[in-house]
Amino acid sequence: MNGTDNLLYKVTKPARYRGAEWNSITKNWDDIDIKIALAFPDVYEIGMSNLGLAVLYDILNGQRHVLAERVFTPWVDMESEMRQSGIALFSLESQRPLIDFDAIGFSLGHELTYTNVLNMLDLAGIPVLACDRNQSHPLIIGGGVCVLNPEPMADFFDLFVIGDGEEVVVELADVLRELKKSGIELSRNEMLMKLAQISGIYVPSLYKDSYNTDGTLAALKPLFEDIPAIINRRIVQELPPPPVKYPVPYIQVVHDRAVVEIQRGCTQGCRFCQAGIVYRPLRHRTSDQIVEAADQLIDNCGYDELSLLSLSTGDYPGIEELVTVLAKRYQRKRVSISLPSLRLDTFSVDLAESLKGRKKTGFTFAPEAGSDRLRTVINKHLSNDALMQTVTMVLAKGWSNLKLYFMVGLPTETLDDVRSIVDLVYSIRKIRGSNGRQAQIKVNVSTFIPKPHTPFQWVGLDSPEQLEQKHDILRQGFRKGGIQLSWHDPESSLLEALMARGDRRVGKAIHRAWQLGCRYDSWSEHFRYDLWQQSFDQTGIDPGLYARRKRDLDEVLPWSHIDIGVSVDFLRREYQRAMDEKDTPDCSQNACVACGLQASDVKCQTRRESSASSD
Repeated sequence: MNGTDNLLYKVTKPARYRGAEWNSITKNWDDIDIKIALAFPDVYEIGMSNLGLAVLYDILNGQRHVLAERVFTPWVDMESEMRQSGIALFSLESQRPLIDFDAIGFSLGHELTYTNVLNMLDLAGIPVLACDRNQSHPLIIGGGVCVLNPEPMADFFDLFVIGDGEEVVVELADVLRELKKSGIELSRNEMLMKLAQISGIYVPSLYKDSYNTDGTLAALKPLFEDIPAIINRRIVQELPPPPVKYPVPYIQVVHDRAVVEIQRGCTQGCRFCQAGIVYRPLRHRTSDQIVEAADQLIDNCGYDELSLLSLSTGDYPGIEELVTVLAKRYQRKRVSISLPSLRLDTFSVDLAESLKGRKKTGFTFAPEAGSDRLRTVINKHLSNDALMQTVTMVLAKGWSNLKLYFMVGLPTETLDDVRSIVDLVYSIRKIRGSNGRQAQIKVNVSTFIPKPHTPFQWVGLDSPEQLEQKHDILRQGFRKGGIQLSWHDPESSLLEALMARGDRRVGKAIHRAWQLGCRYDSWSEHFRYDLWQQSFDQTGIDPGLYARRKRDLDEVLPWSHIDIGVSVDFLRREYQRAMDEKDTPDCSQNACVACGLQASDVKCQTRRESSASSD
């Protein structure tokens, strides 16, 4: 043990740090060639709800010569106790210090976890800056959706895995094992040169950035001839079997249920949605694979709820039959089935209604905008009339609580568009349910963040003054009562946009903010924008230059060296269609929209594959 037993009684939720959960895997350390720590830069309850972490844990531990162990960000009380006692950050399974591992892989799914990454490295006794590490230190690897713009974190990582990780992590582990077995002593840079030859691996230290006189990025070029100028996103052609035996927490976590990913990708084409672009093409598992995986998960983990995960669950081909089979199969076991990410239509209501025995407490809708015009701009295929029809059906079938998600700051948005959110919600409020009562309504308003690799990657974030004006319209509009309103802090939105859209220079501000005490920036009780402002002042970083500045369509972007498979020409066309207030049909129901993937070796599993191939 590492001496933590004397600390755990002093901290909240000590089970966060004990490990030994049901189904956790502990291999004999001395018998294994390659040891990898899977690090999640947030608290245990959030990390244990992350399916990507469970997938990598299952795949890597399925390799005979590899072990994978988990580590999460200690909560602030545990961090304090560890620093006072001189205990280095350790893994859950073996309680080994992270510095003993060959590699540490961080899952980067949200920009506001970046300071937690630095804090975990420091707690582990590993130099925060990649340039300060030597052969004795683990390789620090980043993956996840955020690394599709890896530049703000380039100073802290040895390499990034771009795209789907299921295949590339095994290839990476194999190369590390070969190098270890060869007995040849390589410098850290020589090792990184070899790893950079793996498709989908980006080693930032092998590239040099340069800038124009106006401060914009001029180029990011490799330093050596045999290093690729463009990094291609790894795309798994066929989804492998899902994990069916992952660790079961002893404490309640955010998503405390069995999860099966039924398909990956989305073809609806919402222009604000990064996931809808970067997880293309559409790939789905067969219903037999899903049912078999669900059976094993329920037996192995003992959950009483099964979630069918997808960006748009209702678009899965044969979803009605699949739900019918699963509902009948688990009726006696009293296992409920949840369907996240349903579309706002009557089909989705019928689908939810088919789940007999489901407690009708609440229904979630995401209109995103209050007006038909603005929904056309963002390519959200939904009219106010269709929305009202769906809500009427929901309330008539016995649901009593509605949660509505909107955004402010969308491209071309006017103050009248913001007022239309109020008008729409009160129109919904007038609808009576089956019991003759009005629904209880919660309205959540987030700030639109222009993300890389989307048609809106060139637009800017609203200023704090603009956002405050829009929030005030909503606050005043919903003063009548009966509506519960929540909204995002403009300062945290500015920070998220800065790190989503930043170049390599932003790393200096991240580093300084962590030194000043920033961590858990996504938690409102720990978010310290005053410290971030101090960091910007000391490092000379202007967040507005990155977050609020509109980019030229031909500008070199910090993520231009990352090829996700969807072409920049397609993104430009979609941007122009948005400005022209034209929608683009869902290519699973219509002809191929020529997003760029049709020209690659990747096969799109849409319902119109034949038309796509002929376009």
